[in-house]
Amino acid sequence: MNETMVCAVGRVATPPVYREPVSGPSARFRLAVTSRYWDREKNTWADGHTNFFTVWANRQLATHVQASLSVGEPVIVQGRLKVRTDVREGQNWTSADIDAVAIGHDLTWGTSAFRRAGRPETASAPAQPEPDWETPADSGANEAQPRREPAAVT
Repeated sequence: MNETMVCAVGRVATPPVYREPVSGPSARFRLAVTSRYWDREKNTWADGHTNFFTVWANRQLATHVQASLSVGEPVIVQGRLKVRTDVREGQNWTSADIDAVAIGHDLTWGTSAFRRAGRPETASAPAQPEPDWETPADSGANEAQPRREPAAVT
């Protein structure tokens, strides 16, 4: 496949618009991506040109976008770049869209709390216990606490 994959870092410019057509959930929002540069004359950072992209999310990603994103939040979007041109009322019109594969908050600017979305249970697969990921304490670091052994996987 010859698709143009991009990774855009910017801010949510419009509230996400969520729809549930027959084909499945869909969401879109505008992403503002502003370049920054060091202005030597003023000895400070300055904003450059701002590009706007329409970001499209489908299926489960659309549902999560609607529940997670708000205007002004910094995000990172990865997806397929689609550039369209058209003539409307005698004017040339160009739009740049991103069909999102992944969207997340940019943790450079703040913190985020991840919440796993509920999954529909399948009748054929038994539930697996969560593995014990905790790192065992050093044997000589704290004698008062007993050492925990990892849980057995059955």
